Amino acid sequence: MKNIFDNIDLNKIGELLSYSPGHPLMFNSGLFLFLFLAFIIIYRMLYRHNVGRMIFVTLFSLYFYYKSSGIYVLCLLLVATSDYLIGRILGKTHNTTARRWYVATSAIINMGMLCYFKYTSLIVDTINTFISRPIELWDIALPIGISFFTFRSLSYIIDIYRGKIEPTTNLLEYLFFLSFFPPLVAGPVVRATELLPQIRRRPEVSSEMFAEGLFLIMTGVFKKVVISDYISINFVDRIFDAPALYTGLENLLGIYGYTLQIYCDFSGYSDMAIGIALLLGFRFPINFDSPYKSSSITEFWRRWHITLSSWLRDYLYISMGGNRVPLWRNYFNLFITMVIGGLWHGASWLFVLWGAWHGLMLVLHKIYRKLIPTQESGGIKAHLLHVANVIFTFHIVAIGWVFFRADSLGVVGEMATQIFTQFHPEVLTQFITGYPYVTVAIIVGYLLHYTPHQWSLAMQRALQKTPLIAKALIFALFIYLVLQVRSSQVVPFIYLQF
Repeated sequence: MKNIFDNIDLNKIGELLSYSPGHPLMFNSGLFLFLFLAFIIIYRMLYRHNVGRMIFVTLFSLYFYYKSSGIYVLCLLLVATSDYLIGRILGKTHNTTARRWYVATSAIINMGMLCYFKYTSLIVDTINTFISRPIELWDIALPIGISFFTFRSLSYIIDIYRGKIEPTTNLLEYLFFLSFFPPLVAGPVVRATELLPQIRRRPEVSSEMFAEGLFLIMTGVFKKVVISDYISINFVDRIFDAPALYTGLENLLGIYGYTLQIYCDFSGYSDMAIGIALLLGFRFPINFDSPYKSSSITEFWRRWHITLSSWLRDYLYISMGGNRVPLWRNYFNLFITMVIGGLWHGASWLFVLWGAWHGLMLVLHKIYRKLIPTQESGGIKAHLLHVANVIFTFHIVAIGWVFFRADSLGVVGEMATQIFTQFHPEVLTQFITGYPYVTVAIIVGYLLHYTPHQWSLAMQRALQKTPLIAKALIFALFIYLVLQVRSSQVVPFIYLQF
C-alpha cells in the first residue's frame, strides 16, 4: 500500500508557511483557521504552565507577524526591546529632566521608525513638486501594522512617566504584550494598562466569554466577507475608479456603499480580534459602538475606532493642553489632533484633508453647542430632531469618506460634479435590477447596523445556552455558508495598510 505521505509536496507546504509579499496571514483566510486550530490545542495543553504558555503564544505571534511582514518582524523586536529597557530605566529614575529625555528617546525611536517607513515617500514626492531635478527614492516597503504597535509601545512609556503603571521587569512579558497576535496588525490599540495585568494571571475562559468570542468571530467574518468584500469588488471600486462613467445617483450610492464597506471591514477585524482574544481568556476594550447611530460628529468619535480616538485624546490632545487652555487654543488643539490622526492613516495629503474635515466639523460642533446649549425634552418632536441629527451626522461622515477613499482630488471633484449636475434619479430602478445582490447586501448591512444592541446580546445569551456540540455545528455551518458567497480571492483588510 502506497504511503500517504508520498503524495505530500513538502516544497508547497514550505511555501505556504513562508512569508509571501502581498499575501499576509489574515483572520479570514483558510490557512489561519487551520493554524489557529492547531494553536488552540497546544494553548490548552499549556494551560497550567505560565512560562511555557507565554513563550508559545509569543512565538506564534512573532510567526503571525513574520507571515505578514517578513524580515520586518525585526522592527517589532527592536521596538519591544528598546521600550522594555527604557521603561526599566524610567521606573528607576526620579530626575524630571532625565525622565523626559527617556520619553523623548522612546518617541524618537518609535516615531522615527514610523516616519521613515510610512512618510518618506510622501515627503520626497512633495519636495519633488517644487524642484527641477527630482530626488530619486528607493523602494520602501511598509511593515504591516507598524502604526498600531508603535503607538501601543509609546503609550506604555508615557504611562510609566505619568505614574499610571509600573514597568514590567520581564522582557518576555513585554514582548507578549506588544506582539500578541489578535490586535497586532490592525487593532484595537490595546494599552499596557489593559493587557499586562491579564498576562500575569492564568487565563480563564467562562461560558459567557466563549459564547461572546464565538459570536464576535462569526459577526466579524460576516461583516468582512459577506458585506464589505462583496460590495467593494462588485460595486464600490468601480465607482471610485471611474466616477465620470456613472450618474450622480450611482456615485452617491457608491459613497453610501463605501461608508458601509469601511465600517464592516474595520469593525469586522476588530470583532474577530476581540473574539479570538476572548477564546484565549483575554478581554479587550470595545472598538466600535454602532458609530452611524451618532447624532453628532462628537458622538461619532466616541463610537468610531474608540481605542485610537481615546489614544489621540489621552496622549496628544491632552498633552497639547486639551481644554485647559483659552478657547481658541482648545479649538486649535482639537483641529490639529484630527489632522495628525488623518496623517496617521496614511502617507497621502487626502488623509490629511480627511482629518482636517473632521477637525473642522468637531470645532464647529463645539461652537454650536456653546451658542445653542442642548435642552432636555421628550416627545415626538425630540425624536424627530434626533433622527434628523443622525441623518445629518451620517452625511457629514460620508463626505469625509470620499477624501479617505479617493485616489486623488480629481476623483473627489468628478464625484461632486456628477452628483450635483448629472444626478438622474430615474436610474434607481435600473441600478436595483442591475445590482440586485449589491442592493441586498447594502440594505442588510445598514439594517443590521441600526438594530438595537439588545438583539445582539440576546443572540449571545442564546448561543451561551447552546450545548458545545451544537456550537461547533453552528460554527461549521456558518463557515460553509460564508465559503459559498465569498469572493474567489482573499481580500486584505483596509486597515492593514495603516
